[in-house]
Amino acid sequence: MDSDRITQLIYLALILAAVSGWVMVEYRGRLGQAMRAAMGWGLIFVGVAAGYALWSDIRHSEQPIQAMVQGRIEVPRAPDGHYYLTLQVNGAPVTFLVDTGATNIVLSRRDAEAAGIDPGALAYIGSANTANGTVSTARVRLDSLALGDVVDAGISAYVTSGAMMDSLLGMDYLRRYRIEIDGAKMILSR
Repeated sequence: MDSDRITQLIYLALILAAVSGWVMVEYRGRLGQAMRAAMGWGLIFVGVAAGYALWSDIRHSEQPIQAMVQGRIEVPRAPDGHYYLTLQVNGAPVTFLVDTGATNIVLSRRDAEAAGIDPGALAYIGSANTANGTVSTARVRLDSLALGDVVDAGISAYVTSGAMMDSLLGMDYLRRYRIEIDGAKMILSR
């Protein structure tokens, strides 16, 4: 144990001794009442700690909803700073992370299965360099890809063998649209 840890432990022990001494003096002869107060404050502390720990999950679970406005698709920026679009892939709704740094459409295994593609039957002969390293990919052709009223057929995409949280919507598809960033929203028009 280094000297910083020892100093921290001594500091915590002194604080604990001071609080314990105060409780003993304040609640002398009323131990039951002291225990109830301690349990109440303990539960409040645990509740606040749990809320703090879950806050990022709660905040990120509510994705902003894209809207069709006068033939344009307006996508509000999510709390994490990214833009997310929900497209119909072979008739199944799939939420994509809009990634202007990605070249292709990349489906996670979960989203590929939802779109009727069997990831286990694919030949993963391609590769992609990602922030997490190189992953194997399999090329697929999507029967349909719909964003709002616009439906494209025979679009090329990739399914990754690696773990992905979100499917990626890359420039191969996004270049079909005019893209504007206006404040905290992205506007797509065709």
